[in-house]
Amino acid sequence: MSLALIIPDRPLQGFIDALTAELPGVPLQIWPDIPAPEEVQMAVVWRHPAGSLSAFRQLKAIHSFGAGVDAVLADPALPALPIARIVDPALTQAMVHYVHTVVAMYHLRMDLFLAQQSQALWKPRSPRPLKHICVLGLGEIGSVVAAHLAAQGYQVSGWASRPRQLDGIRTYAGEPEFAAAVGQADLVVCLLPLTAATRDFLNAERLAMFKTGSLLINVARGAIVVDDDLLAALASGQLSGATLDVFRQEPLPADHPFWQHPAIQITPHISAVTNVATAAQQIAINYRRMLAAEPLLQQIDVTRGY
Repeated sequence: MSLALIIPDRPLQGFIDALTAELPGVPLQIWPDIPAPEEVQMAVVWRHPAGSLSAFRQLKAIHSFGAGVDAVLADPALPALPIARIVDPALTQAMVHYVHTVVAMYHLRMDLFLAQQSQALWKPRSPRPLKHICVLGLGEIGSVVAAHLAAQGYQVSGWASRPRQLDGIRTYAGEPEFAAAVGQADLVVCLLPLTAATRDFLNAERLAMFKTGSLLINVARGAIVVDDDLLAALASGQLSGATLDVFRQEPLPADHPFWQHPAIQITPHISAVTNVATAAQQIAINYRRMLAAEPLLQQIDVTRGY
């Protein structure tokens, strides 16, 4: 019995050390060096190559290395097996801190002043009037982010595909209520999961429903936003700015127009980074549960995509 790690292009030694401490004596096989695929019963994956799980004939479970599973589900050769993900309160708090910081940055017009600095331009401005914030996606992370922003005194609305109830927050659900959710918001935070229903969701039609001159923060997945439609919305003034932490292709290609756009702030997918110790603990628990034929913790619903 062994556990395979298929996590390309990422330094793994810290995670390997943590997982070895949690599962002493359990052999770890690190992709692409998988000498005994017939012994693998659980695969831990993050953006794994499509079809790479098909070599494991004894595979019983798949575990995402992070909170997201969209890249797992994108594999057309994905085995029909239980899939679990990481749920880390520290990750949620990291996302809260990121969104809080960006909102404060926009409120104080730091985006404008940083641009002025590059021009040696001294031009004071009063804070940007941000009163109403809409959070798209009211899952475990989105609901906490919305509650935090409400506690800071913002008027907060939230939108999800299905009805949700959150104290002190007006919530909207489904396509018919999307325009009402975003139409009065000075800033929109995207925390939607990437599914078949949300791919290319923020397109020209839906961006046109935003309040004119509003701002967008995307910390969900890059494929939710149509790049060209976002650029067009910024050019027309429909949106006045965007902060993007996630992109369709990562790393973001050097020739992508986002890099040089004066109204776009870019961070390299750092809004919430997986904690290796927490990931190792949760994966070890689920590995033992798999061996005991018990249901995995934090198992996803494949039909919903999260």
